[in-house]
Amino acid sequence: MSNRVVITGMGIWSCLGKTLEEVRESLYTGRSGIIFSQERKDKGFASALCANVEMPDLKPFVKRGPRQFMPEEAQYAYMATKDALEAAHIDQDFLDSHEVGIIYGNDSVAMATMESMDRFREFGSTAACGSGAIFQSMNSTVTMNLATLFHLRGINLTSSAACASSSQAVGLASLLIKDGLQDCVICGGAQEANMYGVASFDGIQAFSKRESEPTKACRPFDRDRDGLVPGGGAATVILESLEHAVKRGAPILAEVIGWGFSGNGDHISTPNVAGPARSLELCLKHSGISDVREIGYINAHATSTKAGDGREAMAIAQLFGDYRVPVTSTKSQTGHEMWMAGASELIYSMLMMQNGFIAGNINFENPDDETACINVIPETREAKFNMFLSNSFGFGGTNSTLIVKEFNK
Repeated sequence: MSNRVVITGMGIWSCLGKTLEEVRESLYTGRSGIIFSQERKDKGFASALCANVEMPDLKPFVKRGPRQFMPEEAQYAYMATKDALEAAHIDQDFLDSHEVGIIYGNDSVAMATMESMDRFREFGSTAACGSGAIFQSMNSTVTMNLATLFHLRGINLTSSAACASSSQAVGLASLLIKDGLQDCVICGGAQEANMYGVASFDGIQAFSKRESEPTKACRPFDRDRDGLVPGGGAATVILESLEHAVKRGAPILAEVIGWGFSGNGDHISTPNVAGPARSLELCLKHSGISDVREIGYINAHATSTKAGDGREAMAIAQLFGDYRVPVTSTKSQTGHEMWMAGASELIYSMLMMQNGFIAGNINFENPDDETACINVIPETREAKFNMFLSNSFGFGGTNSTLIVKEFNK
């Protein structure tokens, strides 16, 4: 069995907006969601730059009891998933009467864990942690909360693969649907936006120090890039088999046609070229594409680090040869959304494809010797394309690549 896998709904909670239309507008106009946080500076961060992510108010949607089990990232994920289900025309009656699964990317719950342990140390009693602490602090907190709140009875799995987590979630969900093991899967990724989740990351001097110009700090592929900026939020896509989507009259937005993955088998934090190139190669192979020129756009992983951006550029050039495919990294506007990035960047790319433009890689002014080998688009360009590729790479050398195209019967 080999089912076609389609996208029928999307939802997002991002520093670029809380609705698809808000996000589309931000992408088109090149609006950055990055700010300077005085609170982080006062607490001892080397870099006080971060994405500005608003906390949602779940009171109109979730009762007080279940809310105590939900840390920050689960709240973001709930809002994104609620909107994605609505966009896919899936209501609670449908969820109650069908087997719908969830695979969601998440790789930290730092703040919830820290707070419960602080209460334990302060009061000298485990009872002080609170009854919701265990459910808030587990890495699977997003999937356990969403599966409970939406009464999901299909696969219930957390993808924990560093910054490839949510791309892997989409890939795994597509594989289950393709093989006929699930008809419909909610998938995506969430990232806590609080300072505690990235304090140790700041401690290795990985963040940009361009504090005087927050919106210009994240500079993927640019010669003068000096580090990433942390972001957060959540993004959800609804995947279904084509047969299932058609049968229920669902809106069909696009088709997932390829997933590739690899491990670098090398340094824990410094990437190489071979691993990303293998992920791209497998994705192209599995998609059945005969000519790389069919791909009209690449949303790169590029986080604005010296090594990462350069080696990804070399991997792209290796696979695409003399075809100067348009490349941008939406992280130039959002910062690095980490566990959320694969899913959010799929949505950003979908909004571009649906609306006929490529969002500019803002702050790209000059390439360096490594990044000059690819075609980075610095400003928003009107462009019609019907297929895109999205890269996500993470610590430990975990790589994931997705190819999505417009749906054709």
